[in-house]
Amino acid sequence: MAATVRRQRPRRLACWALMAVLLADLLALSDTLAVMSVDLGSESMKVAIVKPGVPMEIVLNKESRRKTPVTVTLKENERFFGDSAASMAIKNPKATLRYFQHLLGKQEGNPHVALYRARFPEHELGFDPQRQTVHFQISPQLQFSPEEVLGMVLNYSRSLAEDFAEQPIKDAVITVPAFFNQAERRAVLQAARMAGLKVLQLINDNTATALSYGVFRRKDINTTAQNVMFYDMGSGSTVCTIVTYQTVKTKEAGMQPQLQIRGVGFDRTLGGLEMELRLREHLARLFNKQRKGQGAKDVRENPRAMAKLLREANRLKTVLSANADHMAQIEGLMDDVDFKAKVTRAEFEELCADLFERVPGPVQQALHSAEMNLDEVEQVILVGGATRVPKVQEVLLKAVGKEELGKNINADEAAAMGAVYQAAALSKAFKVKPFVVRDAVIYPILVEFTREVEEEPGVRSLKHNKRVLFSRMGPYPQRKVITFNRYNHDFNFHINYGDLGFLGPEDLRVFGSQNLTTVKLKGVGESFKKYPDYESKGIKAHFNLDESGVLSLIRVESVFETLVEDSPEEESTLTKLGNTISSLFGGGTTPDTKENGTDTVQEEEESPAEGSKDEPGEQAELKEEAEAPVEDTSPPPPTEPKEAAVPEEEKATEKENEEKPEAQKPSEKKEAGSEAAPPAPEEEKKQKPARKQRMVEEIGVELVVLDLPDLPEDELAHSVQKLQDLTSRDLEKQEREKAANSLEAFIFETQDKLYQPEYQEVSTEEQREEISGKLGAASAWLEDEGFGATTVMLKEKLTELRKLCHGLFFRVEERKKWPERLAALDNLLNHSSMFLKGARLIPEMEQIFTEVEMTTLEKVINETWAWKNATVAEQAKLPATEKPVLLSKDIEAKMMALDREVQYLLNKAKFTKPRPRPKDKNATRAEPPLNASASDQAEKVIPPPGQPEDAKPISEPEKETAGSEQADTEPLELEGPGAEPEQKEQPTGQKRTLKNDEL
Repeated sequence: MAATVRRQRPRRLACWALMAVLLADLLALSDTLAVMSVDLGSESMKVAIVKPGVPMEIVLNKESRRKTPVTVTLKENERFFGDSAASMAIKNPKATLRYFQHLLGKQEGNPHVALYRARFPEHELGFDPQRQTVHFQISPQLQFSPEEVLGMVLNYSRSLAEDFAEQPIKDAVITVPAFFNQAERRAVLQAARMAGLKVLQLINDNTATALSYGVFRRKDINTTAQNVMFYDMGSGSTVCTIVTYQTVKTKEAGMQPQLQIRGVGFDRTLGGLEMELRLREHLARLFNKQRKGQGAKDVRENPRAMAKLLREANRLKTVLSANADHMAQIEGLMDDVDFKAKVTRAEFEELCADLFERVPGPVQQALHSAEMNLDEVEQVILVGGATRVPKVQEVLLKAVGKEELGKNINADEAAAMGAVYQAAALSKAFKVKPFVVRDAVIYPILVEFTREVEEEPGVRSLKHNKRVLFSRMGPYPQRKVITFNRYNHDFNFHINYGDLGFLGPEDLRVFGSQNLTTVKLKGVGESFKKYPDYESKGIKAHFNLDESGVLSLIRVESVFETLVEDSPEEESTLTKLGNTISSLFGGGTTPDTKENGTDTVQEEEESPAEGSKDEPGEQAELKEEAEAPVEDTSPPPPTEPKEAAVPEEEKATEKENEEKPEAQKPSEKKEAGSEAAPPAPEEEKKQKPARKQRMVEEIGVELVVLDLPDLPEDELAHSVQKLQDLTSRDLEKQEREKAANSLEAFIFETQDKLYQPEYQEVSTEEQREEISGKLGAASAWLEDEGFGATTVMLKEKLTELRKLCHGLFFRVEERKKWPERLAALDNLLNHSSMFLKGARLIPEMEQIFTEVEMTTLEKVINETWAWKNATVAEQAKLPATEKPVLLSKDIEAKMMALDREVQYLLNKAKFTKPRPRPKDKNATRAEPPLNASASDQAEKVIPPPGQPEDAKPISEPEKETAGSEQADTEPLELEGPGAEPEQKEQPTGQKRTLKNDEL
């Protein structure tokens, strides 16, 4: 028995450990029961949420609109967002920031910075010498980086989602353009940190759109691959994507639908904004032409007038999508001069002719990157607001050669819905149907390093090597490991972008730096000195391209191995406990499960990635020995001379142990396979096989970011605090405005009430004069000193006035409630009296209420009647200006007490079983039915001798009057447990016949 207890103890510990984990998960989920997505467009954003009971819903903003302008107005003492900020663009264009996402991750010399200055000359862009970036200079005291402005917008989107969900939200999935590089993606993540959001994933907007399309058409996806092209032209850019849908077999959930990004093409500046700017320039020329000769200034020099023209151009573009011509009208465009001009669709198309010629470009890029032709694409679907322009559809339809373009998707909200579905899938609070998403790398990433080689005896030279880490259009998320085998001292290597030849010259300038990071390793030589007797297996660098498409260097470690004799060891208690827990959950103690502690990660790193353009052997482990010519930038050949001499067992062992955590002790580095399957005693005596012991030493890493330095932690914390201060200031301002409005409303409403008859009836002239005087003083104070009053002062003033008017308002409210409350009380009293009267009329043999219960109800009714009559009479004697004695709360209390007694009796009557009726003394014997069975007829009573069968049964003897009451109540005793068997229910349709011995 003791042995059994010892065996079960680890199982109990495992159960307790599991319960602790589940409890921790539940506690963590208590604050994250809702998640959100933000589809961050250039012009507007869409916010969606998922919460219990509300699956995938678009959030309405404060104006009850489904999309919100990405616009911020920043003043010295206030901020505006969304539609409020968009309306402020006319009044204060310098302080209203729009389309600032185009500056994310861009340094001062980037062409997009110059383009932004040309498009919006009213904004003053300052220079940050530390990061070589720009910031908005609103005033000498106000300056904000593009990341900070985006952080404000994300914080505002979260407030919209929280108001809609009625609960706090921290987890979010944010959409970004597919062409965003590493610097731009890191900038968005920093903005989210400033907003206090936990980013579950940065999802490409084209991927989110494809996911939304697939989720709502899950039944149409099968094992046959379906290629769909999404053409997304928004306000700022255009992206064309080719997606393959099909079902695949997964380890966790079996056959599930999957989308795979096969090809992507884009144009960073082709969109609706450029069309609006062309229209704005056209309208400006027309206005200047109308005022020619009047000595007026150029309208382009007036920021407010240009803001009005841009808004009119936006409206005009929308109207011309459905009409051949339209009249542009702006009242008081400049110098109180109205503007009116007719614009035709033909003129609009002529203005944007060069833009329409660029429409097929992204299609060709997507086909080239996917290595497909148009015949393999089944459908072309339009996404984005700018695709509603008829000329865009006409040119695109001709370019793709299809009969028609697909419009069976919500062009504005598809990305937001796909992103929120992904947010629900990533959140622990929800369970959604699996949908496998395989995104693609747009920009390849490689590792470059230089080392000395000895080509001839005594002649050493430097050789430059390049190894592709993540190839173009390869899937991600993915992990890779590169091994440097010929270094025994500290060295550096570089992480750069790969071949970007698919980008044009202008796109390359916009792209920015092609060098990502320089990695400086420290401690390589010391690790070799630490293990001189071990064989080096190289310096391994572990890279991760996560779900957001952001590259990170996880760790660098120096790996050593040696052969040691195997000695069987007794398993420790901790090891036994771990094995027991593994067996409880379907694990086991097989060598595979012990060696692959990071099984999922190992598969990602060591298995060839589908869709990768690397040559065979490059996906698993990129080794420095696979040398290539200096000028060759292609992946190294798959086979290596040195690796060929390594036995297969050693190669497998290296792969299995590659992902061991660096914190493991040397004793824990031993292979567990020898412990899992110990040899037989006879074999152990003959020979003890040698095994490998692996040692891992972590190497120090210093990263030098080359593309765009991230904000230092102190500056990031400063930005976070600055945004929090602005938010607190906005909340305080809203609270103060609310208090001031409440005080002002109370003053005006009360002054008006003093002249109403119902208030004059319950107050004296002196009381009204006192209240009126205090109200007038408060109104004068509010006008003179209210602008400088704090929220506390305003609330105190309001409390003082309410206290002064409390008696007046109380008397009026009580008189308003009296008729309804008294009528309800009278109605309840009448019904209760009728109920009591009916209860007392119930025959005594059927009575279900006791005398005490009915007496109690009668007492409550009488007391309530007496209280009501007395209180009403006393109230009639009091003047209306005095505090009333008849209070509505007292009436309600009396009604509740009376209703409670009546409800008690009603519930008793409802759930009480009816008593069986006593048998009639003169009842005749019931004849059995015609179809009565033999058993039924067998119970027929046989009459005494000398009496015919059809004779009536002997009647019950007459009893005395005093005993008749007892005879009537005797059948009630048969309901108890001691009832005689003869009182059982008789067969249906046959009355029970009394027997002689029952008389």
